[in-house]
Amino acid sequence: MRDPQMTGYAPHLTPGVTPEDVILVESRKIGCDGGGGTLGHPLVYLRIEATQVTCPYCSRTFRLKEGAGDDGHH
Repeated sequence: MRDPQMTGYAPHLTPGVTPEDVILVESRKIGCDGGGGTLGHPLVYLRIEATQVTCPYCSRTFRLKEGAGDDGHH
């Protein structure tokens, strides 16, 4: 389910079911493959519009590090 601003995915967290992985990143553009291997998922590219984005496949949350994310305005 997408959030109202269509900036990323915002699943309803279910304790004990939804992974609570939060990965700090320095770029607004990130790729997620669920960790790769047999437990992974297809590689998807996500863009952090505000401060974080959640992968629609594995529910990992990517959070922008403090002071990061300029990306040259591209």
